[in-house]
Amino acid sequence: MVSIATKLFTQAWDSYELLDAGGGKKLERFGAVTTIRPELQAYFKSDTTFVEWEKKADCAFIEKSTTKGLWKRRNTLENDSWNIAYKDLQFKLELTSFKHVGIFPEQVINWDFLSSNLDPSKSFLNLFAYTGIASVVARNTGAAVTHVDSVKQLIHWAKENMELNQLSDIRWMHEDALTFAQKEVKRAKKYDVILMDPPAFGFGAKGEKWILEQKLPALLETAYQLLSDNGTLILNTYSPKITLQDVVRETTKFFDKRNIEANELWGKTKLGKELFYGNLVRVKKG
Repeated sequence: MVSIATKLFTQAWDSYELLDAGGGKKLERFGAVTTIRPELQAYFKSDTTFVEWEKKADCAFIEKSTTKGLWKRRNTLENDSWNIAYKDLQFKLELTSFKHVGIFPEQVINWDFLSSNLDPSKSFLNLFAYTGIASVVARNTGAAVTHVDSVKQLIHWAKENMELNQLSDIRWMHEDALTFAQKEVKRAKKYDVILMDPPAFGFGAKGEKWILEQKLPALLETAYQLLSDNGTLILNTYSPKITLQDVVRETTKFFDKRNIEANELWGKTKLGKELFYGNLVRVKKG
Protein backbone atom coordinates (compact mmCIF):
# COMPACT_ATOMS: atom_id res chain seq x y z
CA MET A 1 0.00 0.00 0.00
CA VAL A 2 1.08 3.58 -0.70
CA SER A 3 1.49 5.53 2.54
CA ILE A 4 -0.76 8.61 2.21
CA ALA A 5 -1.14 11.20 4.95
CA THR A 6 -4.01 13.62 4.44
CA LYS A 7 -2.05 16.61 5.70
CA LEU A 8 1.59 17.17 6.59
CA PHE A 9 2.23 20.51 8.27
CA THR A 10 5.51 22.36 7.82
CA GLN A 11 6.86 24.16 10.85
CA ALA A 12 7.93 27.75 11.30
CA TRP A 13 11.48 28.43 12.47
CA ASP A 14 13.30 31.39 14.01
CA SER A 15 13.59 33.27 10.70
CA TYR A 16 10.18 32.51 9.25
CA GLU A 17 6.52 32.70 10.31
CA LEU A 18 3.23 32.50 8.44
CA LEU A 19 1.51 35.17 10.47
CA ASP A 20 -1.89 35.18 8.79
CA ALA A 21 -3.63 34.27 5.54
CA GLY A 22 -6.97 34.94 3.88
CA GLY A 23 -8.73 37.03 1.29
CA GLY A 24 -6.34 35.85 -1.42
CA LYS A 25 -3.23 37.01 0.45
CA LYS A 26 -0.72 35.89 3.08
CA LEU A 27 1.20 37.80 5.74
CA GLU A 28 4.68 36.40 6.37
CA ARG A 29 7.77 37.29 8.36
CA PHE A 30 11.12 36.55 6.73
CA GLY A 31 13.73 37.41 9.33
CA ALA A 32 13.36 41.11 10.06
CA VAL A 33 11.07 41.79 7.06
CA THR A 34 7.31 41.23 7.01
CA THR A 35 5.58 40.94 3.62
CA ILE A 36 2.09 40.76 2.15
CA ARG A 37 1.85 38.61 -0.99
CA PRO A 38 -0.96 37.20 -3.16
CA GLU A 39 -1.98 33.61 -2.44
CA LEU A 40 -4.70 31.84 -4.46
CA GLN A 41 -5.09 29.10 -1.85
CA ALA A 42 -5.98 31.65 0.84
CA TYR A 43 -9.64 31.79 -0.23
CA PHE A 44 -10.93 31.93 3.36
CA LYS A 45 -11.26 34.87 5.73
CA SER A 46 -8.13 36.12 7.47
CA ASP A 47 -7.84 36.24 11.27
CA THR A 48 -7.16 39.97 11.28
CA THR A 49 -8.04 42.73 8.82
CA PHE A 50 -5.84 43.92 5.97
CA VAL A 51 -5.64 47.28 7.76
CA GLU A 52 -3.96 45.49 10.66
CA TRP A 53 -1.69 43.64 8.23
CA GLU A 54 -0.51 46.88 6.68
CA LYS A 55 0.50 48.20 10.09
CA LYS A 56 2.84 45.21 10.49
CA ALA A 57 4.12 44.80 6.94
CA ASP A 58 7.31 46.34 5.59
CA CYS A 59 6.15 45.78 2.01
CA ALA A 60 3.21 44.47 0.01
CA PHE A 61 3.15 43.05 -3.51
CA ILE A 62 0.63 44.65 -5.88
CA GLU A 63 -0.26 42.47 -8.86
CA LYS A 64 -0.32 44.18 -12.27
CA SER A 65 -0.83 40.95 -14.23
CA THR A 66 -0.87 37.22 -13.56
CA THR A 67 2.93 37.15 -13.73
CA LYS A 68 4.21 40.57 -12.70
CA GLY A 69 3.63 43.44 -10.34
CA LEU A 70 5.39 45.84 -7.99
CA TRP A 71 6.18 46.21 -4.32
CA LYS A 72 4.71 48.93 -2.14
CA ARG A 73 7.31 49.65 0.53
CA ARG A 74 7.14 51.39 3.86
CA ASN A 75 9.85 53.90 4.71
CA THR A 76 11.20 51.49 7.32
CA LEU A 77 12.39 49.09 4.60
CA GLU A 78 15.89 50.30 3.78
CA ASN A 79 16.96 47.64 1.25
CA ASP A 80 15.33 45.38 -1.31
CA SER A 81 17.56 42.49 -0.25
CA TRP A 82 18.38 41.00 3.14
CA ASN A 83 19.58 37.73 4.69
CA ILE A 84 17.78 35.15 6.79
CA ALA A 85 19.06 32.09 8.63
CA TYR A 86 18.23 28.41 8.47
CA LYS A 87 20.11 26.56 11.21
CA ASP A 88 23.75 27.65 10.78
CA LEU A 89 23.30 28.77 7.17
CA GLN A 90 22.48 32.20 5.70
CA PHE A 91 20.46 32.95 2.58
CA LYS A 92 19.91 36.09 0.56
CA LEU A 93 16.32 37.20 -0.04
CA GLU A 94 15.24 39.93 -2.44
CA LEU A 95 12.03 41.61 -3.60
CA THR A 96 11.40 40.55 -7.20
CA SER A 97 8.87 41.57 -9.86
CA PHE A 98 7.28 38.11 -9.65
CA LYS A 99 6.03 38.37 -6.00
CA HIS A 100 8.74 35.92 -4.90
CA VAL A 101 11.56 36.70 -2.48
CA GLY A 102 13.92 33.80 -3.26
CA ILE A 103 12.68 31.17 -0.85
CA PHE A 104 9.80 28.71 -0.57
CA PRO A 105 9.65 28.36 3.23
CA GLU A 106 7.46 25.26 3.18
CA GLN A 107 10.50 23.48 1.73
CA VAL A 108 12.05 23.47 5.20
CA ILE A 109 10.75 19.90 5.54
CA ASN A 110 12.97 18.88 2.62
CA TRP A 111 15.99 20.81 3.90
CA ASP A 112 15.67 18.96 7.21
CA PHE A 113 15.58 15.66 5.30
CA LEU A 114 18.68 16.56 3.29
CA SER A 115 20.56 17.62 6.42
CA SER A 116 19.81 14.27 8.05
CA ASN A 117 20.28 11.95 5.08
CA LEU A 118 23.24 13.28 3.11
CA ASP A 119 26.96 13.03 3.91
CA PRO A 120 30.28 13.22 2.00
CA SER A 121 29.73 9.76 0.53
CA LYS A 122 26.44 10.78 -1.17
CA SER A 123 25.50 12.59 -4.37
CA PHE A 124 22.56 15.01 -4.72
CA LEU A 125 20.75 16.29 -7.82
CA ASN A 126 18.61 19.42 -7.49
CA LEU A 127 16.34 19.88 -10.51
CA PHE A 128 14.36 23.13 -10.98
CA ALA A 129 16.77 24.36 -8.31
CA TYR A 130 15.70 28.04 -8.07
CA THR A 131 17.94 30.08 -5.73
CA GLY A 132 19.76 27.01 -4.49
CA ILE A 133 18.80 26.79 -0.85
CA ALA A 134 18.46 23.00 -1.06
CA SER A 135 21.76 22.86 -3.00
CA VAL A 136 23.56 24.78 -0.26
CA VAL A 137 21.97 22.70 2.52
CA ALA A 138 23.10 19.55 0.70
CA ARG A 139 26.62 20.84 0.03
CA ASN A 140 26.94 21.78 3.69
CA THR A 141 26.72 18.06 4.52
CA GLY A 142 29.74 17.40 2.29
CA ALA A 143 27.67 15.69 -0.43
CA ALA A 144 28.49 16.14 -4.12
CA VAL A 145 25.85 18.52 -5.49
CA THR A 146 24.57 19.17 -9.02
CA HIS A 147 22.30 22.21 -9.38
CA VAL A 148 20.12 22.58 -12.49
CA ASP A 149 18.00 25.57 -13.48
CA SER A 150 16.95 27.15 -16.78
CA VAL A 151 17.28 30.79 -15.59
CA LYS A 152 20.77 32.32 -15.52
CA GLN A 153 19.84 34.99 -12.99
CA LEU A 154 18.67 32.32 -10.54
CA ILE A 155 21.91 30.39 -10.92
CA HIS A 156 23.80 33.60 -10.13
CA TRP A 157 21.61 34.05 -7.03
CA ALA A 158 22.29 30.44 -6.01
CA LYS A 159 26.04 31.04 -6.35
CA GLU A 160 25.69 34.03 -4.04
CA ASN A 161 23.99 31.80 -1.48
CA MET A 162 26.80 29.26 -1.76
CA GLU A 163 29.50 31.92 -1.33
CA LEU A 164 27.59 33.53 1.54
CA ASN A 165 28.12 30.29 3.44
CA GLN A 166 31.79 29.92 2.44
CA LEU A 167 31.08 26.76 0.48
CA SER A 168 32.33 25.74 -2.96
CA ASP A 169 32.33 23.09 -5.69
CA ILE A 170 28.64 22.90 -6.51
CA ARG A 171 28.21 21.76 -10.12
CA TRP A 172 26.13 24.44 -11.89
CA MET A 173 24.06 23.51 -14.95
CA HIS A 174 22.13 26.11 -16.93
CA GLU A 175 19.73 23.85 -18.81
CA ASP A 176 16.17 22.60 -19.02
CA ALA A 177 15.83 20.22 -16.06
CA LEU A 178 14.23 17.30 -17.91
CA THR A 179 16.60 17.62 -20.87
CA PHE A 180 19.61 17.59 -18.55
CA ALA A 181 18.30 14.60 -16.60
CA GLN A 182 17.72 12.62 -19.80
CA LYS A 183 21.30 13.35 -20.87
CA GLU A 184 22.54 12.14 -17.49
CA VAL A 185 20.72 8.84 -18.05
CA LYS A 186 22.61 8.40 -21.32
CA ARG A 187 25.84 9.17 -19.44
CA ALA A 188 24.92 6.44 -16.92
CA LYS A 189 25.05 8.88 -14.00
CA LYS A 190 23.52 7.96 -10.66
CA TYR A 191 22.45 10.07 -7.68
CA ASP A 192 21.62 9.06 -4.12
CA VAL A 193 19.00 11.79 -3.60
CA ILE A 194 17.09 13.71 -6.27
CA LEU A 195 14.90 16.71 -5.44
CA MET A 196 12.40 17.93 -8.02
CA ASP A 197 10.20 20.99 -7.43
CA PRO A 198 8.85 21.64 -10.94
CA PRO A 199 6.65 24.64 -11.77
CA ALA A 200 3.16 24.14 -13.13
CA PHE A 201 4.17 26.05 -16.27
CA GLY A 202 7.38 27.55 -17.63
CA PHE A 203 10.13 27.55 -20.23
CA GLY A 204 13.53 25.88 -20.40
CA ALA A 205 16.89 27.48 -21.10
CA LYS A 206 16.32 27.18 -24.86
CA GLY A 207 12.64 28.06 -24.79
CA GLU A 208 11.40 24.53 -24.19
CA LYS A 209 7.76 24.70 -23.12
CA TRP A 210 7.04 23.11 -19.76
CA ILE A 211 3.54 21.98 -18.73
CA LEU A 212 3.72 19.83 -15.61
CA GLU A 213 0.78 17.54 -16.27
CA GLN A 214 2.23 16.71 -19.70
CA LYS A 215 5.83 16.24 -18.57
CA LEU A 216 5.35 14.50 -15.23
CA PRO A 217 5.47 10.90 -16.55
CA ALA A 218 8.76 11.51 -18.40
CA LEU A 219 10.18 13.31 -15.38
CA LEU A 220 9.40 10.40 -13.05
CA GLU A 221 10.71 7.78 -15.48
CA THR A 222 13.96 9.70 -15.91
CA ALA A 223 14.40 10.20 -12.17
CA TYR A 224 13.91 6.49 -11.58
CA GLN A 225 16.72 5.69 -14.00
CA LEU A 226 19.03 8.24 -12.36
CA LEU A 227 18.58 7.01 -8.79
CA SER A 228 21.23 4.78 -7.29
CA ASP A 229 20.20 1.53 -5.64
CA ASN A 230 18.23 2.50 -2.51
CA GLY A 231 18.29 6.14 -3.67
CA THR A 232 15.54 8.59 -2.64
CA LEU A 233 13.37 10.79 -4.85
CA ILE A 234 11.63 13.85 -3.43
CA LEU A 235 8.94 15.41 -5.62
CA ASN A 236 6.93 18.56 -4.93
CA THR A 237 4.01 19.56 -7.15
CA TYR A 238 1.89 22.67 -6.98
CA SER A 239 -0.62 22.81 -9.81
CA PRO A 240 -4.41 23.23 -9.77
CA LYS A 241 -4.58 20.58 -12.49
CA ILE A 242 -2.73 17.85 -10.57
CA THR A 243 -3.99 16.12 -7.43
CA LEU A 244 -2.03 13.97 -5.01
CA GLN A 245 -3.80 10.94 -6.45
CA ASP A 246 -2.58 11.90 -9.93
CA VAL A 247 1.01 12.08 -8.70
CA VAL A 248 0.75 8.74 -6.88
CA ARG A 249 -0.77 7.07 -9.95
CA GLU A 250 2.11 8.23 -12.16
CA THR A 251 4.74 7.38 -9.52
CA THR A 252 3.54 3.78 -9.14
CA LYS A 253 4.27 3.20 -12.83
CA PHE A 254 7.98 3.28 -12.01
CA PHE A 255 8.35 2.74 -8.25
CA ASP A 256 7.22 -0.01 -5.92
CA LYS A 257 4.07 1.34 -4.28
CA ARG A 258 5.23 -0.03 -0.92
CA ASN A 259 8.08 2.52 -0.98
CA ILE A 260 5.98 5.61 -1.73
CA GLU A 261 5.12 8.14 0.98
CA ALA A 262 2.64 10.75 -0.28
CA ASN A 263 1.42 13.84 1.55
CA GLU A 264 -0.48 17.03 1.08
CA LEU A 265 1.80 19.81 2.29
CA TRP A 266 0.19 22.47 4.48
CA GLY A 267 1.17 25.47 6.56
CA LYS A 268 -0.59 26.89 9.59
CA THR A 269 -0.91 30.52 10.68
CA LYS A 270 -0.21 31.65 14.23
CA LEU A 271 -3.93 31.42 15.03
CA GLY A 272 -4.44 28.10 13.27
CA LYS A 273 -5.67 28.89 9.75
CA GLU A 274 -4.51 26.15 7.36
CA LEU A 275 -2.93 26.97 3.99
CA PHE A 276 -2.37 24.41 1.23
CA TYR A 277 1.16 24.41 -0.23
CA GLY A 278 1.01 21.49 -2.68
CA ASN A 279 1.83 17.80 -2.81
CA LEU A 280 4.94 16.11 -1.47
CA VAL A 281 5.94 12.61 -2.50
CA ARG A 282 9.02 10.85 -1.16
CA VAL A 283 9.94 7.46 -2.60
CA LYS A 284 12.86 5.10 -2.11
CA LYS A 285 14.13 2.96 -4.96
CA GLY A 286 14.65 -0.71 -4.34
